[in-house]
Amino acid sequence: MESCDVAHPRPRKRNRARIRGFAALIVLLAAGCGADPVTPVPAAVGQEDLTLLPEATTFGTLADAAKDSGAAATGKVVHPKDDLVVYQSVGGKAVAKLPSVQVGSPTWVPVIAEQGPWAEILLPTRPNASAGWVHLDPARVEIAQNDYTINVDRAAFSLEVTRSGESLGKWTIGTGKPEYPTPKGRAFLLASIEETVNEYSPIVLPLSAHSESHETFGGGPGTVGIHTWPNDSFQGQANSDGCIRVPKAALDELVKVPLGAIVNIV
Repeated sequence: MESCDVAHPRPRKRNRARIRGFAALIVLLAAGCGADPVTPVPAAVGQEDLTLLPEATTFGTLADAAKDSGAAATGKVVHPKDDLVVYQSVGGKAVAKLPSVQVGSPTWVPVIAEQGPWAEILLPTRPNASAGWVHLDPARVEIAQNDYTINVDRAAFSLEVTRSGESLGKWTIGTGKPEYPTPKGRAFLLASIEETVNEYSPIVLPLSAHSESHETFGGGPGTVGIHTWPNDSFQGQANSDGCIRVPKAALDELVKVPLGAIVNIV
């Protein structure tokens, strides 16, 4: 009986070369068809180098920080469990460290772009619109969803709080004087402070933005905040030193907004 178990001849060298060439072509085609690129790992930063990095806080200035790319916010916010290294770009040089606490409140910063395990975040430092990239190591960061947005229209003297695009309230506000304007741009809700020195507002909500007219104010770094006022004379007026004055009803709603929420000032 004839056997079907026939040994197949080994390919000749020329055929093997063709096979290797074909395999290489497949790899190239895969790369051209959207294969994931290798994501850079963060540059190692030793404890001594970490100590030397400037802190990314409202009191600092980061000349080497990146600028807000303008990407649409993702709704995610990040809280560093300990000092978190901030890089100038994905896989780029370390420029700062983001502490876990800001002005007595836990640090929460908004994510405005993502690339693999990297996130572009807004920073609370000068200059305004500073940004940077952090590596989202679960051992070092906590991630949450924050669907709140605060929209400030300086020309209309209005402030609106939204959640997932739905309005939770809109109020007439006061803004900075022409010589001390409330800075426009994208910022975020940095902290919540129970006021113990001044009597004009029980709670002050510092933002990541800074006055571009005051280098310092009241002993602080010129941080712009949201707060109430003893009377309603501020409404519809540009009469502050750059802060945003709101009615009590607005503050009552704003204190419910989680830290890290985007604040759009136009």
